[in-house]
Amino acid sequence: MPYRRFPKTDTARLKSLGILLDNNDVYVAERRFLDMAKINAAKLLYDKLKTLSSQFLLAYEAQMKNYQLIAKPQKNMMMFINHFMRVLCMSIERGEIKYSAIAEYYGVDDIDETMRQLHNVDYAYVQTPEIVRGEKQRVAAGGRPIYNPTIGMVATHYDIFKDVYEQQKILNAKSERALAELKALREEVDGLLVDVWNQVEAHFADVPPEQRFDECRRYGLIYYYRKGEKKPE
Repeated sequence: MPYRRFPKTDTARLKSLGILLDNNDVYVAERRFLDMAKINAAKLLYDKLKTLSSQFLLAYEAQMKNYQLIAKPQKNMMMFINHFMRVLCMSIERGEIKYSAIAEYYGVDDIDETMRQLHNVDYAYVQTPEIVRGEKQRVAAGGRPIYNPTIGMVATHYDIFKDVYEQQKILNAKSERALAELKALREEVDGLLVDVWNQVEAHFADVPPEQRFDECRRYGLIYYYRKGEKKPE
């Protein structure tokens, strides 16, 4: 005997609701056993789910597309800021720049920890402007500028990355918001389906099994036969 299985995807939810709403018996007074308010609720949820699932898909596709655009600017920004900091460390080791300049201009208390953290893109995104500002202040105070890379090259690649990074954060937030709304709606849809399916099965409880399953399917119920279980001819 088959078992009923509730939809696990939005496509399956929409299909089940669509079958229910396309069944003329739910609208004809003489044959209707489901409350009309329940049918109206199903129609409302169907329209909302169709709209929200489409909006989430569009937001997710835009999010993934921008991820492809962000890879190269991120790689360049990370490479230039890390290389700049390694050159800065070597300049300190050679005595060309005082160690005190690290805290004075760049706002760095522990250079080793900063070098380790700069491999994290979120940290590098926040810290790079501070390093750029610090290098410009040090040079303005008479310090010898660092070359290969220059701070201008670091700043340029940071600005390029910043544009796509900020866009990515906006797209991420939009996608997360759409998904949160979709998850909440799924709970409403699933609750209604449970109620409707229980009422339908109760209504056809006295009908012979295979005929009962066919009648229930007309109201959107989904039945599956277990693996190895034979379907009736």
